[in-house]
Amino acid sequence: MTLDWNNLGFDYIKTPYRYIVSYKDGKWSEGRLTEDNTLHISEGSMALHYGQQCFEGLKAYRCKDNSINLFRVDENAKRMQVSAKRLMMPEVPVDMFVDAVKQVVKANEDFCPPYDSGATLYLRPLLIGVGDAIGVGPAPEYLFTVFCMPVGPYFKGGLKPTNFIVSEYDRAAPQGTGAVKVGGNYAASLYPGKIAKEKHFSDCIYLDPATHTKIEEVGSANFFGITKDDAFVTPYSPSILPSITKYSLLYLAKERLGLKTCEGDVYLKDLDEFKEAGACGTAAVISPIGGIQVGDDFHVFYSETEVGPVTKKLYNELVGIQFGDIEAPEGWITKVD
Repeated sequence: MTLDWNNLGFDYIKTPYRYIVSYKDGKWSEGRLTEDNTLHISEGSMALHYGQQCFEGLKAYRCKDNSINLFRVDENAKRMQVSAKRLMMPEVPVDMFVDAVKQVVKANEDFCPPYDSGATLYLRPLLIGVGDAIGVGPAPEYLFTVFCMPVGPYFKGGLKPTNFIVSEYDRAAPQGTGAVKVGGNYAASLYPGKIAKEKHFSDCIYLDPATHTKIEEVGSANFFGITKDDAFVTPYSPSILPSITKYSLLYLAKERLGLKTCEGDVYLKDLDEFKEAGACGTAAVISPIGGIQVGDDFHVFYSETEVGPVTKKLYNELVGIQFGDIEAPEGWITKVD
């Protein structure tokens, strides 16, 4: 397969190898690499009927010296354990998770894009309930798999602000599954996202489901704002997915940029306090927010066309760490040998 590294999108591409392991009778089997990209599961699988599944998303980065970095892969493993526990699935051991990811990257090394392309190797770990069953309850068996594909940089032509609209729909219920990475959360977001795009916005802003007064998430990403007195502020709620990117930015904002940081309530009525805003997550790293449509009002932050200076610094710092150009905090980078 010949790939144009400089013109990759975010699309499924079949790569040669993926990792798979099964769980049955209280224990994991021996994991292995396979060339088969089709999962063979029972029609009664709990993942199909009752949504008993969770997943992760992370990237491998080609460095200037041709080595390959994984960014905070242990945090992805721990977050999947939290998701699995919430849905009564067996927790994938952290060592197994990290080893599976490393095996998949190494086996598909030729598909990890070159350093100067800005592209990366995207990895999708997936845990699903399978086996012959039909009643509502935990599955009798489980599959854990990791596959990968090369993807292009999220921003074609550079970092650019886009606009968002506040949704009337809720992303998650109070005390529901909003804080774990399960497929149902994303399926429920498809329709509100479609409405936002039809109105020419990038995606929608979800508010807290209890009062509809506070920002919780931006599409499938976390929100952050930079206040006029240089504080990095991001929402906290039991129904927000704990983004590894967000917590990395919280650390870098404080330790590298010297900003004040706060994880707390972000009220819609207080948007004037922010001079910059953005969404953050694995795919985009940072997506600068130009403005937010709130009912009949449109609130602009730094600019609809230019990226704010603090947002740009945070983006450059984090991407520099991921690609090995800037020294990483201890434990953040795992090399694929």
